Amino acid sequence: MTKIKYDCAKCPGYCCSYDHIEASDYDIGRLARHFQVNDAEARKRYFKVVKSEGKDITVLRHKKDHVYATTCMFFDQDERRCTVYAARPRVCRTYPNGNRCGYFEFIQFEREHQDDQEFIPSA
Repeated sequence: MTKIKYDCAKCPGYCCSYDHIEASDYDIGRLARHFQVNDAEARKRYFKVVKSEGKDITVLRHKKDHVYATTCMFFDQDERRCTVYAARPRVCRTYPNGNRCGYFEFIQFEREHQDDQEFIPSA
């Protein structure tokens, strides 16, 4: 087994700021069960449909953030952690799809060179 070379606990939640965090019907059902609502209510409360490459996709809703422009509505912006971790969508469960995270490597590099372990690069 390949060792994981990133630590999400040391990241300010960059992946949670992606504009389109896509969700499948199964993901919608998982969050609906988590919040004890039906799928239709979960779709209305937590998701929106957007166009991507000419097709409709369902994505998580966002809210304004003080580090990034916006983040997923389920992201705790003070603790910088997911509030629905056990019910998060598959794309979040599999991110970054390997044992390395480019953003984590970038932020580690910057923190070392800035001599500041809390440093967050701005856009």
